[in-house]
Amino acid sequence: MTVIIDGDACPVKEIIYTICERYQVPVTLVTSYDHSSNKVPENVNCVYVDRGQDSADFKIISLLHTGDILVTQDYGLASLALPKKVRVVHHSGKEYTQATIDMLLESRHFSAKMRQSGQRTKGPKKFSEASRQKFAKKFEQMLDEVEE
Repeated sequence: MTVIIDGDACPVKEIIYTICERYQVPVTLVTSYDHSSNKVPENVNCVYVDRGQDSADFKIISLLHTGDILVTQDYGLASLALPKKVRVVHHSGKEYTQATIDMLLESRHFSAKMRQSGQRTKGPKKFSEASRQKFAKKFEQMLDEVEE
């Protein structure tokens, strides 16, 4: 099992690194060259992709194997990953499932149509310390379930 991070806009990378080091689980960070950093720990495999709307998504899908865990906020990527029998979690700590992904994609599509027609929609809530703790708890629970 590997944890793969959709890294361009992931606010919980450090939490993932810390927990995975403790559980001795390999981590792969996929990010564009635009977001390269020298702050990535040595034990994290960093995969850089060219800038492009879906470059990271295509690379992530090619890296996923059954039993992996993917951390992403991208509903579209989550919908492509779930059929590969991986667990997918949002940085808020909510796990994507086959049962919920269709509703999330429909909601995203509806919001996009509203914005196209000139209406305003709410953005995401501010990411808080409580959000970080919720993610850490869910992520650790997922790793515990793998070990059982």
